[in-house]
Amino acid sequence: MQNELILKAADNVRILSAAMVQKAKSGHPGGAMGAADAITLLFAEFLRFNPDQPNWMGRDRFFMDPGHMSALLYSELALTGFMALSDLAEFRQLNSETPGHPELAVHRAIENSSGPLGLGHGMALGTAIAERFMVERFGDIVSHKTVVLISDGGIEEEIAYGVGRVAGHLQLSNFILFYDANEVQLSCKTTDVMCFDVANQYKAWGFKVLEVDGNDIDDLRQAFKTAWAETEHPVIIIGHTIMAKGAIAEDGTSYEGQVSTHGQPLNAAGASTEATIARLGGNPQDPFQIFPEVKKAFAVRLDELRAEAKKWETKKAAWDKENAELSSLLNSWLSGQGPRLNLSDLPIKEGVATRVSSGSVLAHLADNYKNVICSSADLSNSDNTQAFLDRTGIFRPKDFKGAFIQVGVAELTMGAIACGIALHGGLYPICATFFVFSDFMKPVIRMAALMGLPVKYVFTHDSFRVGEDGPTHQPIEHETQIRLLEGLTKANGKPEMLVLRPADAYETLVAWEMAFENTDSPTALILTRQNVDVLPSDGASHYARATKAKQGAYIVSDNTKLGSKPDLILVANGSDVYLNHKAAEILRTEGLSVRTVSMISPKLFLMQPESYRNQVIEPWRPVMALSSGLPLLFQAVVGGMGKTIGLERFGASAPAPVLEKEFGYVPEAVAEKARAYLAEYKQACRDFLKTNT
Repeated sequence: MQNELILKAADNVRILSAAMVQKAKSGHPGGAMGAADAITLLFAEFLRFNPDQPNWMGRDRFFMDPGHMSALLYSELALTGFMALSDLAEFRQLNSETPGHPELAVHRAIENSSGPLGLGHGMALGTAIAERFMVERFGDIVSHKTVVLISDGGIEEEIAYGVGRVAGHLQLSNFILFYDANEVQLSCKTTDVMCFDVANQYKAWGFKVLEVDGNDIDDLRQAFKTAWAETEHPVIIIGHTIMAKGAIAEDGTSYEGQVSTHGQPLNAAGASTEATIARLGGNPQDPFQIFPEVKKAFAVRLDELRAEAKKWETKKAAWDKENAELSSLLNSWLSGQGPRLNLSDLPIKEGVATRVSSGSVLAHLADNYKNVICSSADLSNSDNTQAFLDRTGIFRPKDFKGAFIQVGVAELTMGAIACGIALHGGLYPICATFFVFSDFMKPVIRMAALMGLPVKYVFTHDSFRVGEDGPTHQPIEHETQIRLLEGLTKANGKPEMLVLRPADAYETLVAWEMAFENTDSPTALILTRQNVDVLPSDGASHYARATKAKQGAYIVSDNTKLGSKPDLILVANGSDVYLNHKAAEILRTEGLSVRTVSMISPKLFLMQPESYRNQVIEPWRPVMALSSGLPLLFQAVVGGMGKTIGLERFGASAPAPVLEKEFGYVPEAVAEKARAYLAEYKQACRDFLKTNT
């Protein structure tokens, strides 16, 4: 397009952005107005997409990091036909297509949910890695660029370090950052919070750095051309832009570059939305319009893109014919039908840590499912993802023959990369670390759940039994914390996340099957460091017994006579199930009927039919649940007169057996707690009858 048309279109974007925020009475106009020139040029001349097929395989991916600049994205999507002007007029309103921060909607050409700064370009990095992985296997037919808008706030977030380091190390020349360097933040100027040399920082990471006037079309065009042509390094374009470009007050006073324009309507910032719209050539009384010349120019651009997509389809058809086997494989990967595991015959060792059992599954995945990518935060030889790595190789600079990402000690970056791999399509990411370090990943785990991404998280070293490493490495509150996401429910009734803590080697196999059956939300597997014995199976195969875990909980052992009711029901998950079983054996010698229940997921159990739940945990019977962490973990399943026990303190540094004795996690101590609870229960029943008869 001619520069004049690009500038006219950019002004159109500024008008729409300012009007959207003003009508909604909330939002962020300043950044959107400042970056409009660059992003409009990007959509007008560089990004490859199909206007009629938003999910087209050959499209470039545009990611947003600063989700608060959503008005900019929505305005660009209106110019390109993916959104209607009526959608823009409903900005930030209930059930609109234009929420305050963008939410994943590929059918609207929105590639990621964004809002928490830094995470967007971490996800974009994952998609760029996925693209290189695909190109390695299928060739340039699947190649594309991944372009991401970042901001001052995004590069201040710690994840920016991880993204820069990994992208530079892997020499991802398909990865392009546009840094909207307007030097204005929500509450201050950037000079109040940073003085480091951004350009040299990215050069040190191995980026090609281009520094331009972010509001000069010729400078921007040359920078994008250079970025598109780059074959050796990732690229960052540092665009020095003007916050709230074009904003004026009623009297014509410029409000460009003002902090006040960042996070509120221009009228609230001291400027005038109406005067600004008029100055930019719009109609303040009816601002939701696209200039006729802009509409015409983008119509031409869209026809060019359709022709380009058609040309690609012709090329793809020829490639399909010449590469029939590869084409079939590619189609199967992109079908959305991921691996479906049946691990009934997988050879495994018994009496080992569940992380070791998980390693057997990971080796199986590496051998048999070539669209699985695994990563670890420098713990592969401890979280047992090494079993996957041993059958493949790590990604190296410009070498993506393997299927393992060594991200270094960077859990948050790893989690964001995993999201980006899932967003790309066709690939299934697994990432692993110690459970206590899931704290570093919490923001991106939440985003994975929000976007419904089937990322698999492997969390090992699951309790105070980590032992000598001490309380810094011993997760106590973590299972309860991560299960809060499991407590959120999708519109279809499913939980927003599946969290599984298997009790033995065979439940670990089943947990992995469940993880890959779960295709629309993330799954976390919580695994032990220490060895765990295999649970009893009452004549059935251990695997067959463990498959009952798919209902969330099942009966492991029970000496209750037919037609009678148990005197006590003991509930636990993970390594605590076998502990409960051993405590039950003590109580059984005392004449008690005791049922032990393995509850791999309380939420999943509570979703089962009432008839099944009542079979496992009979109503109006004493129920005591044991957790290695906070007692409230099982509060929802024990009932009003049930008892939950757990650890209500941080751990300590000592060998695991010492801590088990110290904290009361040995069969004798659990049995004693059960006796005390039964006495309390009986007294509570007597008190109830006394006051209600």
